[in-house]
Amino acid sequence: QLQSKILILTICAAGIGGTFQYGYNISIINAPTSYIQSFMNETWLERTGVPLESKVILLLWSFTVSAYPLGGLTGAVAAGPMAIMLGRKMSLLLNNIFVIIAAVLAGFSQMAKSFEMIMLSRFFTGVNAGVSMNIQPMYLAESAPKKLRGAVALTSASFTALGLVLGQVVGLRELLGGEESWPLLLASNVVPALIQLMALPWFPESPRYLLIDRGDKESCISALRKLRGNSDLSAELEEMLAEQAAVKGQRAKNPWELFQNPAVRWQLVSIVVLSSAMQLCGNDSMYFYAAYVFQEAGIPQEKIPYVVIGTGSCELITSVTCNMIIDYAGRRPLLLGGYIFMSGWAIVFMVALSQQTQISWMPYLSMACIFAYILSFGIGPAGVTGVLPTEVFDQMSRPAAYMICGSLLWFNLFLVGTAFPFIVKSLGHFCYVPFLVVCICTALYVGFFLPETKGKSFLEISEEFKKKNFKIQTHAAFYKGPEEIKSTIL
Repeated sequence: QLQSKILILTICAAGIGGTFQYGYNISIINAPTSYIQSFMNETWLERTGVPLESKVILLLWSFTVSAYPLGGLTGAVAAGPMAIMLGRKMSLLLNNIFVIIAAVLAGFSQMAKSFEMIMLSRFFTGVNAGVSMNIQPMYLAESAPKKLRGAVALTSASFTALGLVLGQVVGLRELLGGEESWPLLLASNVVPALIQLMALPWFPESPRYLLIDRGDKESCISALRKLRGNSDLSAELEEMLAEQAAVKGQRAKNPWELFQNPAVRWQLVSIVVLSSAMQLCGNDSMYFYAAYVFQEAGIPQEKIPYVVIGTGSCELITSVTCNMIIDYAGRRPLLLGGYIFMSGWAIVFMVALSQQTQISWMPYLSMACIFAYILSFGIGPAGVTGVLPTEVFDQMSRPAAYMICGSLLWFNLFLVGTAFPFIVKSLGHFCYVPFLVVCICTALYVGFFLPETKGKSFLEISEEFKKKNFKIQTHAAFYKGPEEIKSTIL
């Protein structure tokens, strides 16, 4: 029992300063929007004597908001080298420096009368989230026993959702969302960082990293002992040693080497498709729409923040449910089901939006759609996407795979954030058509091409992909047919 406790505590220590920060920092920026915008205006007025035009304020605000994904992109790129050189645990610990810098900048921005400090602070917060989104699932999946690997790595998604909800709660007017307290709200992300700095050093480094990257068998066994207790380690050690033998003499790969390597082609295509779809499926845009739809449904303005907390809680509930069932249901059914349901709800949502003013009960249908969409996202795509790079790549390619995944995730977050207001302007009620297309295409890809990875060792998964990667080439050897066929693979 003690050992499962140690595993659970390791998960909590890694999560609270890890992906929790990603969710938390996405949602705390929403509450003080108007206060920060007026602070920008007042600061500018004091400096130059001229007030800012509303267009310029909006531009400065969008810079502030987009500094976060830009920081995330930086963090995602830095995460690979950090994970290899410093190890998984050390990277997570050092990563808190960025949040502490960010909290100091944001906390004192009002006293220093500088809105540039807020932008910088959002950038550093992003760097922290970028690193942790990549390293935390890697650290946890490498530390977990095989039969629990999916559930343990998936806790990253639960911590993100927990961060989202707590950020929405702390951002309420009664707590830190008021006009005086917004610098405190933006600096409150220092608390989870300090908790992690106190807790995580007591837990072991990833045993796989110690054995395969460092070649340190003694430390690996003692880390496993801490995590597994007195249970028999021989089978797990044997599997790790087999993996160590399989990658012997190789060094950690760079992202561009993965693109050139035919042996990982399908793995790469799979994570590129799935990590792009995760942001391009429109789930985050649902939060954007939530306030408008709830208003149309006749919920009074001051009650809306509380209902929005409901949407965040939806994601939290489903990601916890997903944790419980992933190692029974498997990865494929959850992804497939998630994207199919989202496609369905997107269609209903667009119909409901277009009839919003004609039919009296339509706003309630749109409301139901928002909750259903977020639930469908939470049950599969939200969590499973983060687990896959750990499972389908070997130890030497894994950090590079996470760099590619993370960079796509943040780039697409930036893209959707920037483009969505324009999509709404031009497509009106049918703004979900692009997202619908993404959901359908992703569901088709998962249905036809993605193998199941549940309950298999990392080597077995590699073998399964090897068949796929080299099946193409054996076919090609028999017949030199039209060139078009090859291009569809890429």
